[in-house]
Amino acid sequence: MPPLTSSLLSRSTTGSSARAVSAAAAISRPASDAAPSSAPPRRPRSSPTPRPAATASPFASGLAGRLFGGHRAAARSASSAAAVFERRFASAATRNSYNEILTGLGRPGGGEEFGKYYSLPALSDPRIGEFAATILCAIVLSFGVTSSIGNNRLPYSIRILLESAIRNCDEFQVTGNDVEKILDWENSAPKLVEIPFKPARVLLQDFTGVPAVVDLACMRDAVSKLGSDPNKINPLVPVDLVIDHSVQVDVARSQNAVQANMELEFQRNKERFGFLKWGSSAFRNMLVVPPGSGIVHQVNLEYLARVVFNNGGILYPDSVVGTDSHTTMIDGLGVAGWGVGGIEAEAAMLGQPMSMVLPGVVGFKLSGKLRNGVTATDLVLTVTQMLRKHGVVGKFVEFYGQGMSELSLADRATIANMSPEYGATMGFFPVDGKTLDYLKLTGRSDDTVAMVESYLRANRMFVDHNQVEAERVYSSYLELNLEEVVPCLSGPKRPHDRVTLKNMKSDWLSCLDSDVGFKGFAVPKESQGKVAEFSFHGTPAKLKHGDVVIAAITSCTNTSNPNVMLGAALVAKKACELGLEVKPWIKTSLAPGSGVVKKYLDKSGLQKYLDQLGFHIVGYGCTTCIGNSGELDESVSAAISENDIVAAAVLSGNRNFEGRVHPLTRANYLASPPLVVAYALAGTVNIDFEKEPIGISKDGKEVYFRDVWPSTEEIAEVVKSSVLPDMFKSTYEAITKGNPMWNELSVSTSTLYPWDSSSTYIHEPPYFKDMTMTPPGPRPVKDAYCLLNFGDSITTDHISPAGSIHPDSPAAKYLKDRGVERKDFNSYGSRRGNDEIMARGTFANIRLVNKFLKGEVGPKTIHVPSGEKLAVFDAAMKYKNEGHDTIILAGAEYGSGSSRDWAAKGPMLQGVKAVIAKSFERIHRSNLAGMGIIPLCFKAGEDADTLGLTGHERYTIHLPTNVSDIKPGQDVTVTTDNGKKFTCTLRFDTEVELAYYDHGGILPYVTRKIAEQ
Repeated sequence: MPPLTSSLLSRSTTGSSARAVSAAAAISRPASDAAPSSAPPRRPRSSPTPRPAATASPFASGLAGRLFGGHRAAARSASSAAAVFERRFASAATRNSYNEILTGLGRPGGGEEFGKYYSLPALSDPRIGEFAATILCAIVLSFGVTSSIGNNRLPYSIRILLESAIRNCDEFQVTGNDVEKILDWENSAPKLVEIPFKPARVLLQDFTGVPAVVDLACMRDAVSKLGSDPNKINPLVPVDLVIDHSVQVDVARSQNAVQANMELEFQRNKERFGFLKWGSSAFRNMLVVPPGSGIVHQVNLEYLARVVFNNGGILYPDSVVGTDSHTTMIDGLGVAGWGVGGIEAEAAMLGQPMSMVLPGVVGFKLSGKLRNGVTATDLVLTVTQMLRKHGVVGKFVEFYGQGMSELSLADRATIANMSPEYGATMGFFPVDGKTLDYLKLTGRSDDTVAMVESYLRANRMFVDHNQVEAERVYSSYLELNLEEVVPCLSGPKRPHDRVTLKNMKSDWLSCLDSDVGFKGFAVPKESQGKVAEFSFHGTPAKLKHGDVVIAAITSCTNTSNPNVMLGAALVAKKACELGLEVKPWIKTSLAPGSGVVKKYLDKSGLQKYLDQLGFHIVGYGCTTCIGNSGELDESVSAAISENDIVAAAVLSGNRNFEGRVHPLTRANYLASPPLVVAYALAGTVNIDFEKEPIGISKDGKEVYFRDVWPSTEEIAEVVKSSVLPDMFKSTYEAITKGNPMWNELSVSTSTLYPWDSSSTYIHEPPYFKDMTMTPPGPRPVKDAYCLLNFGDSITTDHISPAGSIHPDSPAAKYLKDRGVERKDFNSYGSRRGNDEIMARGTFANIRLVNKFLKGEVGPKTIHVPSGEKLAVFDAAMKYKNEGHDTIILAGAEYGSGSSRDWAAKGPMLQGVKAVIAKSFERIHRSNLAGMGIIPLCFKAGEDADTLGLTGHERYTIHLPTNVSDIKPGQDVTVTTDNGKKFTCTLRFDTEVELAYYDHGGILPYVTRKIAEQ
């Protein structure tokens, strides 16, 4: 037996082998060895005896180290006091219990080693599967392990959590007991155990990044007022912020669209951009990528991702949390990443471990190969539907099988991107040869790629499809033969409502007939043939139900994939050669996720055909996918509104919730970029592409879908000749140079942000008002009124819309009162740095369905005591002024959609104390907990309707007033003033979340802990 085996085995074996380590497990860390705590109190638990560290953790040294490019190495200078603080408060161990397995990694050709790494094989633990010695097998069996030797292997995604825990194990923030839980994943995951996780970096976009930086600036003020050093508030891990959510499609169908839209973007967002530019210099270890550079997830995939970090000579897997739910796109590159709320990301930036429930892992086996003409978009919509049906909320999904080798990296990224839509925390593809090829294509150096491969092979995190793949244990299993995937769309209101292309017409007609709901519009039979005639700039025009008014090639989901982008261009080429045109009143647009897309479209010679059909490039950002679709022509808007037309949008995005894409498109379909072009040509979704023509050629002949659809071979040929490594290198060499408008912004150089009370974009929030060093403790919720009574699938778009500000809304009144003209309202997303507007924008979605209103749709509610129908914000303020708490009743999947922290901040500012729902989306539940709002779940089989709750009752939540008496997941009794009584499950899922609740939220908690250092 190797000399390490006995000590490591005794440290890491519990569960069925617990008796082998019963003595060791009784050893607790001596009180004299305790460090000042910056973590929330945990209930006493045993842990292995700490070992002295021989080497500092990568987080504690070289914090500003970045892997690729000079800009990442440009660490900003700091005072010696702040540097001392950072070393003390950094997120990793200085006394690592696992330094015995710190191993050197040599280069393939010899010479100086790449660095050192924590070797998982050196653990010789049977639960990882990296062992062979017969004597070890015998010892393991004698300890009572019943799993089959050699097959019980940890999923790749769990290995990343394990490595992080080992590397950061200081017996303080991360303990040996935490490592053991992950090692024993197969047994511990079903118990929903809590583990800490420290991501290697944090990713932000500007919609969610602005409020995050506002919070950091505000925390600096709070720390200063508490008598401490504001310079303590600095990111301790690399933070990348990409400005991509601000550009709107104001100008389309124009060669000048990019410049015109960027000028308008800067006019609207000058304050926000100036604030972010201040943050990039005021906070150390923060990179801000200027507007016009691309979509955050595509930039992350093509440029920011490291795959393997080399930080001060310590190697470890890249991992990232981001304030955008589609951070999961990076999972396609083998980087563990997922979306979190802004408040959770801020804590991670400041060195706090993220508390998470150890997830189950769904093994998704892929076999076969996609058929000719089938796209990655068709595949991801199929996968989304399958996983939604299977149920993967809160779980990792890990893809494996020979079919994985048939998918390009871009195809994998498309599937990983839509993890939020199928409900998983991650959709993970382990690193293999295709990953390495992509790193080379996108300009990563040969030395970097060699390091990535060497490290991952050495640490058993690399998939080699030329070898027999070892069986891994998963929580559950799914399988898909790629040959079974067919062309499809999703809609008209949810991304997991897949419709095959073949059945699209019949499904559309069914939607017209069906009652109002996710698949229905309730259009009377006699009205389904209605024609709205109008004049479009002097040209006679008409609209019918199902006619397309927006066709947008947009979103990181698809614009990072050369196959579908060049496929769309080939459709355009074939259509133009046949003389087809797109109706001029259809708002067409192309918004690439990076400048690389334009380069390969130009190289291929195909951009001119997209331009000819009106798909001019409008900007480099999210645009239509997040609701920044801009206004429709007034004549089109009037025709829709005056005739109650169910107009359609077709977009290559990832979200199509009603009211998100555009207020006037009630039907919104997700489709591949080539299908977007095809539906723009057809002009309607009410068409059977197999039987009906999409247009008439210049020769007067009918043209069918099959006449313009390119083969897989045609697309592959263009991709091979047009997508080149130099395009990526040249694009990203210039990315931080900005543009003249960005570079001309003049900003303050002060440590504390100079708040401008007249600003309608950046406003100091009230989170730390009158804050002291003493936590307020749990607050009783007694005789609370119900502010809103919801059904199922209320999304964060319903709760905190990102799109346009309605002229009759409370937010619009606030802006008008401050002299802002309607044309300058901008969007809710762009004004997330101002709490006054965002509180007014909470529950302001015009498609909100509230049971109080008995079928009426809109952002209103009933003030129960008076019976008045008011805007939700006005009702909430009326309750607050009267001294009443409020709660919300909801159905299943409450808070699904984007990882939007304002969907929790807004209700908190409105006075909401609790949300009682059938179920919560993962990130939103965490955000509610982070803002001190109590998340409660009805018991299985119960909801507001079955319990006879109308929302007109007053609610008392019977929680202990001492946080030490509250347990995660405990039962909680709720009573009403009319004698009803029911039991809910408390969805504070971890001890950490209870600590946040005790402090009034995560922000006050972290601020107090930092101030007391």
